[in-house]
Amino acid sequence: QVQLVESGGGLVQPGGSLRLSCAASGSIFSINDVGWYRQAPGKQRELVATITRHGTTNYADSVKGRFTASRDNAKNTVYLQMNNLKPEDTAVYYCNAGIQTIQGDQIHELDYWGQGTQVTVSS
Repeated sequence: QVQLVESGGGLVQPGGSLRLSCAASGSIFSINDVGWYRQAPGKQRELVATITRHGTTNYADSVKGRFTASRDNAKNTVYLQMNNLKPEDTAVYYCNAGIQTIQGDQIHELDYWGQGTQVTVSS
């Protein structure tokens, strides 16, 4: 059974930093593209960053230059470093990953979501 667990959220003042982690566990063959999403109260979930298996990243304009996605494939973990946080960054942050597992003699890929971690930026 594969699980995806985010951690690292919390309360931070404007201008502060947080590093989110997204750790996958279980019988994992590989983790492909990973996306970091966020959802603020009353708003739709939005994509803020993506990172491919080989480390290519893309960012939403609203976080470009402030957020950095990275990954440690050996640890099956993806990170989101968030600097110069603003009150409008307040949201629940989720990671989403395409994860391959071996079942018998076949490789299967499914889409997994973590449970989310709350980030609150407030003075």
